[in-house]
Amino acid sequence: MNNISTIIQREYMIRVRKKSFLVMTILMPILFVGLISLPIILAQIGGDTKTIAIADRTGEYEKLFQDNDEFRFIHAEKTVDEYRKMGADESGIDAVLEIRQDLLQDPEAVAIYGYKQLPAGVSDHISSILSDYLSDRKIEAYNIPNIKQIIADSKVKLTVNTYKWGEDGTNERTSGELAMGISMMMMLVIFMLIMTLAGMVQAGVLEEKKNRIMEVMVSSTRPFDLMMGKIIGIGLVGITQLICWGLLTSLLFIIAQFAFLGSLYSPEALSQMQASDMTGMASSMNTESFADVQEMMTLISGINFGELFIMFFLFFIGGYLLYSSIFAVIGSMVSSDEDTSQFMMPVMIIMMFGFYAAYGSMNNPEGALAFWCSMIPFTSPLVMMVRLPYDVPLWQELLSLGLLYGTFVLMTWIGAKIYRVGVLMYGKKPSVKEIIRWISYK
Repeated sequence: MNNISTIIQREYMIRVRKKSFLVMTILMPILFVGLISLPIILAQIGGDTKTIAIADRTGEYEKLFQDNDEFRFIHAEKTVDEYRKMGADESGIDAVLEIRQDLLQDPEAVAIYGYKQLPAGVSDHISSILSDYLSDRKIEAYNIPNIKQIIADSKVKLTVNTYKWGEDGTNERTSGELAMGISMMMMLVIFMLIMTLAGMVQAGVLEEKKNRIMEVMVSSTRPFDLMMGKIIGIGLVGITQLICWGLLTSLLFIIAQFAFLGSLYSPEALSQMQASDMTGMASSMNTESFADVQEMMTLISGINFGELFIMFFLFFIGGYLLYSSIFAVIGSMVSSDEDTSQFMMPVMIIMMFGFYAAYGSMNNPEGALAFWCSMIPFTSPLVMMVRLPYDVPLWQELLSLGLLYGTFVLMTWIGAKIYRVGVLMYGKKPSVKEIIRWISYK
């Protein structure tokens, strides 16, 4: 045990002192928050306004087009051919909208010409305006009094809310979209962490083996202690980095909220909310925005984040231990980076199968695919993340964890037998028969 603790400390301290660890620990939260905030910033900045000249031979449609932040419409003083010959710099426009005749008689009598490939939004905006106008004209042709109002009143937008019956008989508001988003995020985080950290274990074993450091280390400690110390030490590095990411991301999100939402979280707004309960926050927002915020908070409050965090941590630890033991064994069996591909391919196929099985289980978390893949230890860390927000029975969670950790113990027992021989083998890649023989050694 003393040897294992010494190896754990060595592996942990070596990696947390590296500049790459510090850089990635700080950079990842910045990139994550930046990618989320960037669309908001770009939306506030806006883009260039497209200038479109309208050549309407009928004189009926030009009045429909109004300027906005994206498009500026002007009357075409020249023909389409004259604009084409002038070029973009001389004409000062981006495109020409040509309407040759009544579009109800000939819907093909309209086209947009540009000096370069135009964004899809240009065609969509113009098509939407013309389609609405032509639809109104067709409706008016029926000569039915108040037909527009009748049609408008007949349109019904219905949203069916979903609720979950609580054990105490209460109804809790739920959202399948929110549950799917949370499950997708947890699955991706576990997938990336397991692949990254398990890869670090393999790279560490292979590097020490190539440098012949392994021979010195094996002479003073058991191969099993060496393997477990390396696995646990690098796992603690991952947990440390995960905690740092969570704290830094939370801090950056708070800063971003103050930057984008302004006085929403100011002391004045908070005091108003406390003084007048539900109406205080609405004083800083319009009715629709306040209703959206209230609904989102209701949905979030219906999710058991305590259970999700505990299960996420347990399945991450189990998945990491299982795959890192396999990766450590692979690193011990080969002598160069090129040789790892032969043994890595089956493991990568299993990981990718688990990823796609998790993705395919999102719309049916209680189906056969989701259930069985959440029980199989090699795929359960990913697939169970998809199922957790949908109230998985406790016995299924415990059974899945038991199988996962039990498989880790079995793989560690088998892997240790391969590891103790493989770390001292150099040169050729071992065959399957040789690996089986290593396992049978006492």
